[in-house]
Amino acid sequence: MGTTQAEQQDLFIGGRWVAGGSGSIFEVVNPFSGEVVGSAAGASPDDARAAVDAAAAAFMEWSHAQPALRRQVLCEAADILAGRAPEIARTMTEETGSTFGWGMFNCDLAASILRTAAAQANALIGDVIPSDVPGKLAMGVRTPAGVVIGMAPWNAPLILGTRAIATPLALGNTVVLKASEKSPRTHAHIVRALADAGVPGGAVNFVSNDPADASDVVEALIAHPQTRRVNFTGSTKVGRIIAETAGRHLKPVLLELGGKAPLVVLRDADIERAVAAAKFGAFMHQGQICMSTERIVVDREVADEFVDALGERAKSLRVGDPSDPETQVGPLIDSDASRRIAELVDDARANGAQLVTGGEADGPCYLPTVLYGVTPAMRIYAEESFGPVVSIIPVDDDEEAIRVANDTEYGLAAAIFSRDVPRALELAQRIESGICHVNDATVHDEPQMPFGGLKASGWGRFGGTQAIGEFSDVRWITVQGLDREYPL
Repeated sequence: MGTTQAEQQDLFIGGRWVAGGSGSIFEVVNPFSGEVVGSAAGASPDDARAAVDAAAAAFMEWSHAQPALRRQVLCEAADILAGRAPEIARTMTEETGSTFGWGMFNCDLAASILRTAAAQANALIGDVIPSDVPGKLAMGVRTPAGVVIGMAPWNAPLILGTRAIATPLALGNTVVLKASEKSPRTHAHIVRALADAGVPGGAVNFVSNDPADASDVVEALIAHPQTRRVNFTGSTKVGRIIAETAGRHLKPVLLELGGKAPLVVLRDADIERAVAAAKFGAFMHQGQICMSTERIVVDREVADEFVDALGERAKSLRVGDPSDPETQVGPLIDSDASRRIAELVDDARANGAQLVTGGEADGPCYLPTVLYGVTPAMRIYAEESFGPVVSIIPVDDDEEAIRVANDTEYGLAAAIFSRDVPRALELAQRIESGICHVNDATVHDEPQMPFGGLKASGWGRFGGTQAIGEFSDVRWITVQGLDREYPL
């Protein structure tokens, strides 16, 4: 397979890199420098429909390929992705402002996602179900669903773009990956690795779109008669639109949406460990991770010690150019994000929150910010900041800690710190989140784990064996062995 020039990213439909039918092109801007670093073809609804057509045409061949072949191709794609990691990480830095380390981590985990998915290539195992009819063999047979649409965001583009299509491909589905408008070249690397590994033409397709055309392109992808499954990772606001669109067309959808992850620090917690986890969880990738620690619910008895320690660690983080290997906190994705975060911080301060450190922009970056004494009267108590800002809420006891942790519309990730692990496990089960870690950070992912949220953080699960049911159908098939008498 050929590759496209880095300066302009084409679509990939039916095994070929092609320009959009309308000739539309949109530019991608480096979040740190503000310079145009590339452009991409803007797909039209017709292009989107052509991509689904190509995936549908390839379904019979790919779904009937031997599991060993699908496993081999996905493992080869993982090796290719890993081998291209430095190049991909540089592209991520250009498009999304990520540090080189975050880019390399994305590549490493994306390769692991492909290998884990490959191991599930023969996972469509059915059941023999006892029938009340003499001589009838009844089976629940699990089969590939068909064409799967995957829509991935920019913040962890290799991880989330790969996750959107790896398991569907392993199970014999064919896919269309819709790239984020912020990271089309990064997302295209996933498709290029799969194509170069030998996925047959049409089994994997790639579309990118101008932001102004997003709703029309998404509608065309979901509405297509051959689309059988949809998955989306992104904001809750957009997720609601995706769910409504899928509902109108009766298409099952898997959603992984926003978060407001609480980290609960009980009075018997190891404060040093809790602070280290909070620093990582709140400020890794500028807090632009769905699992980022947004709220720290800390027992008042240890709050002062915790706040002082976290403030000092946040202040010591190196902020600046993401292409500098020493940089720990890079730029926000765009100026709108910076303005939104500034508004949240200003509102919190105006309503009585104490600014421990940070609280201001540094060019396209925003300084790691710690707010203490956050209350429900402040916007940041409820709104997802998606930036390097963490709110600390003091509480009087464990019961209040759980109440505050659950006082949110979101429910993706959470963490709880205590030296009394049985007590922490008991409390963890009362936290309303799809993921909860005891004595670890809120930010953690492994490809074999069931990943997803509750409440406004979405529904369904990526990862491991849980994802098999999301991307396959169960059919009831019988064989009548003995002669049967019918009432008519």
